[in-house]
Amino acid sequence: MSLPVTPKPRPKQALPLAEAAPTPRLFSPAEPATRARLLRALALLPALAFFLMVLTPPLNHDVAAILNFAERWVAGESLFRDLIDVNPPLIFVLTAIPALIDRFSPLDIVQSWLLCVIGCCALSWRLCLRLRQRDQEGPVEGAALDALIPLVIVVAAYDVGQREHLMALFALPYALLAARRAQGIATPRGLALTVTIAAALGFALKPHFLAIPALVEALVLVHRGAATALRDRLPWLMAAIWALYLASLPVFFPDYLGFVVPLVMDFYLSNGGIGLFNVIFTDKLGAALLALLAALSLLAWRGAGIPARMLAAMGIGGFLSAWVQHKGWSYHVVPMAMATALLAGWVVARWFDRALPAGRAQQAAPMLALALVVAVAAVHVRGESPWRQIWYASLAEGQLTATLKREVAGERLLVLSPDVYPVYPALNYARARSTLRTMNLWLLIGAYPDCPEGAPRYREPWEMSRPEFLVYRTVAEDFARAPPGAVLVAKNSGIPRCGAEDFDPIAYFSRHPAFAETWRHYTRVVHMNNYLLYLRED
Repeated sequence: MSLPVTPKPRPKQALPLAEAAPTPRLFSPAEPATRARLLRALALLPALAFFLMVLTPPLNHDVAAILNFAERWVAGESLFRDLIDVNPPLIFVLTAIPALIDRFSPLDIVQSWLLCVIGCCALSWRLCLRLRQRDQEGPVEGAALDALIPLVIVVAAYDVGQREHLMALFALPYALLAARRAQGIATPRGLALTVTIAAALGFALKPHFLAIPALVEALVLVHRGAATALRDRLPWLMAAIWALYLASLPVFFPDYLGFVVPLVMDFYLSNGGIGLFNVIFTDKLGAALLALLAALSLLAWRGAGIPARMLAAMGIGGFLSAWVQHKGWSYHVVPMAMATALLAGWVVARWFDRALPAGRAQQAAPMLALALVVAVAAVHVRGESPWRQIWYASLAEGQLTATLKREVAGERLLVLSPDVYPVYPALNYARARSTLRTMNLWLLIGAYPDCPEGAPRYREPWEMSRPEFLVYRTVAEDFARAPPGAVLVAKNSGIPRCGAEDFDPIAYFSRHPAFAETWRHYTRVVHMNNYLLYLRED
C-alpha cells in the first residue's frame, strides 16, 4: 500500500522590487510637486541659518563703534569735533536713524540697528526679485536664483551692516538694473529710481566704492553704444547725488575736511596697513581673489548672460576697492565675495538649463538649486561665523560684556584701549557710552610708532605734535570736567615697548594735573583677562 504523497507548497512569487519596498509617499514619483516644494524649502535653509547668525551676538565691532558715535551725536555731541573718526559723514547720517529710534522708542540701540539692517536686506531682496527677467529664466536658473539671492544677501554674517555690506546690498540690484539697461529692457520708472538712489548712497559711503559703478557703466556703454548710454538719465542721477553730497561737506561738516582729513593723511593711512603687493596674499583677500578669478573663467561660456557679466564688473570693482585699502580685513572682501557667489551660481544654473533636456531640467531644478546653495554656504561657513556667535558668551570677549553690564550698565566710560573689538560691542550691550573723542587710541598709537633710542618714554607737552597734544589735552580736560562712572584700560596699549618699560596710558595722562586730581577717586579695580576696570568711588 503506497503512502499518500504530500503536495509540496508552491513557493511564493517574489514581489516586484517597486512593490516589495514601496517608496515613502512623500518622495514618491507620483508626488513630484510635493518633492519639488520640499527641496525648494530646503534650499532656503542656508539663508535662514546665516540670517540667524546676524541676529545672534556679537554685533560687528565696527558697526557697534559707529552706533556708539551715532548715539553720542544724537545726544548732542559735535560730529568730527567731539567725535573724531576717519569715516566720511554719510555712514553717521544713516546710523543716526537707529540711534533716533533708540532715543524715541522702547527699542534699545542694538534692536533698532537690527530692525534697520533687516529692512535693508529685505529691500535688496525685493528689488532683485522685481528686476529678474523671469520670462527668460530656465527652470534651474529660476530655482537657483530663488535660493541664492537671499543667501548672498546675508552670507556676510558677522560683517552684515558693515559699510561694504550695505553698499553691496544695493550694488546687487544696481547690477541687475544695469543688465536690463544694457539689453534695452524697459524697467518701471519708480523701480529704476529706487535702485539708482539706493545704490548711489551705498557707493558714496567710501570713495573706493566708486570703482564698481565706473566698471558697470563702462560695460553698459560697451553694450549699448556711447550715444545711447550717455542719454540714459540714471547714471547722471547718481553723479548728481554724489556731487550734492560733496557740496554738502563744507556746509554741514566743515570739521571733516578741515580737521579729520589731515589727520587721516598723517596718521591713519600709514597705521596698520600692508603693502599693495603683499595684501593680495593675505588669507582673506587672497582667497576671495582666487574665488573671483575662478568665477570669471565661467564667462568664457557664451551663454553666461549679461547679468553675470554685470556681477563680474561688481566683483572686480569690489576687489579694487579692497585692494587700495591695503589691509585685507574680512569685511573689505564682502562685496567681491557676494558678487562671486551669485555670479558662479547663476552661470552654472544657466549651463544646466542648456545641457539638460527641458523635461529633465524641470525635474532636476530643485535639487540642483539646493546643491548650489549648499556649496556657497559650505565655503562661507569656514569664516568667523557661526563659531564667533557660538562661543562669544564663554570667551574673554563675552566676559567683558558681562562685566560691563554688571558694573557700569548705562554709565559713561573712559576707554583707554587700542582695540575696537571687543570693547565694541561690549559697550553697546551694556548701554554704556565712551567719553573718548576717538573710537580708540589710534591717534596716540600713530604718535608713538616706534621707540627712538635715548628718547624719554613720554614726550613733554611742548614736544608733542598737534594730534598728540589734542589727545593728551582733551582726554585730561574731558575727564576732569565730567568724570565718567569708570575707566576701562587695556593691559596692552598697542604701542611698542621701550626696553623694559611699557606704555602705560594712566601714567601718560596722569602727567596732566587735571587728570591726576580726578584719577584719585577711581580706587576699586575689577581685573579681567586683558582689561582693568577702575570704578569711581565718591
